[in-house]
Amino acid sequence: MKHLIAAAALGLFAGPLAAAPLCDDFGFAGLLAKCNREELPKVTLSAGKPLAEAPMALQSGAYYTMYIEADGSQELALVGPEFFRAIWINEVVINDLEIRPMALDSFEFDAEGTVRFTFIAIKPGRYELKIPGSTGDTQKVEISIQ
Repeated sequence: MKHLIAAAALGLFAGPLAAAPLCDDFGFAGLLAKCNREELPKVTLSAGKPLAEAPMALQSGAYYTMYIEADGSQELALVGPEFFRAIWINEVVINDLEIRPMALDSFEFDAEGTVRFTFIAIKPGRYELKIPGSTGDTQKVEISIQ
């Protein structure tokens, strides 16, 4: 699979690259298998600071863990309804409280805190999580699902 991704990056492929999970041997756990999991870089909500260092590239069918951390410098939200509808959300964890929602639209932090959520990327496309009302490139995280 790594060779296919490298070939696509070099333009050696004429057609689109078919996305695949991170491993081939799922076993009883299916897509939730340990070999199919990846932790994404942390997203940080802080007044005047970038949300993330770089765009995120995900694979459809892979299981991800994302941490969103607010430093409490300002009341901030993170919205991304299109992204949240392109994934299957396993759980959201806030202060050791596990929530299994059907859907999300946004997270809002009134104070310092961390949210951990796990999901499977489903629908290929380009998405973003952003601070509502902001226009700067550093105030959003670009996410692509392949």
